Amino acid sequence: MTGLVYKSTGSWYTVKTDLGHVYECRIKGKFRIKGIKSTNPIAVGDLVDFELETNNNQESGIIHKIHDRTNYIVRKSVNLSKQTHIIAANLDQVFLMITINNPPTLTSFIDRFLVTANAYSIKTVLLFNKIDVYDEETLLEVKYLAHIYRKIGYECIGVSAKTGKNVDKVKTLMRNKVSMFSGHSGVGKSTLVNAIEPALNIKTKEISTQHMQGQHTTTFAEMFDLSFDAKIIDTPGIKGFGVVDMDKEEVGDYFPEIFKLKQDCKFNNCLHVKEPKCAVKKALDNDEITFSRYRSYLQIIEGEDEHYRTDNWDNQ
Repeated sequence: MTGLVYKSTGSWYTVKTDLGHVYECRIKGKFRIKGIKSTNPIAVGDLVDFELETNNNQESGIIHKIHDRTNYIVRKSVNLSKQTHIIAANLDQVFLMITINNPPTLTSFIDRFLVTANAYSIKTVLLFNKIDVYDEETLLEVKYLAHIYRKIGYECIGVSAKTGKNVDKVKTLMRNKVSMFSGHSGVGKSTLVNAIEPALNIKTKEISTQHMQGQHTTTFAEMFDLSFDAKIIDTPGIKGFGVVDMDKEEVGDYFPEIFKLKQDCKFNNCLHVKEPKCAVKKALDNDEITFSRYRSYLQIIEGEDEHYRTDNWDNQ
């Protein structure tokens, strides 16, 4: 039988067939170590083949094959630095939710996420949430950030999960697609998902006022079928995002504004750091490249990880 993985709890996977039948499945013992270096060999969104078995009058499945993925998005496993965690597979797009405060989303986090999504050819839309509660000064900050990312080609939308502002615009982008929602804990992912599809009634929690951080409510990644011909993958909130190892020379290829200029550098292998006649540094001096983006680029090529802990990915 063949089905789509809707939920992963580490050892069991909820799989749904084309006919709408749902089975709880596990994997073969050897399957876990067969050339797969991630902490989770199977992810939500995977298409898998499985066989049914009956134990104690209960029917379950054993997964024996993963179909080739069109893409997937991964992050470093912090506890096992040489391994990765596959967040989700076979995505049409990712919505990265951003808040200026309560909790703050740093540009270094945004840029690391965008680099990883770009490396795996996954379209990312930036959602600036909670715009209903911002004062005038904070709204200007939202507009400035949106300007930075629109200028390099990313779609940016200001939304309010509580008032419903631009929720319909997000729903239009989601039709006929598999979309993943990601971001820090507390940015309002679950609230927005509930605004998009109230019948789901996903649990939400208030922000911790002591640390201005979200309290994660989603424990495992899970996919849902929506009423308007769309699928959504809700994910646990993540505090930071470790970029999976890539060669220094290729990091710039995933920054669109740097990739566009690299052919004008004097040296083909220019890292845009200390090399002479570097088109990227010239553009930086002329304010054609935003300093925060260049700083993120330097942090990645120098191997500096964000100092973070995660809510759930490290425990899986």
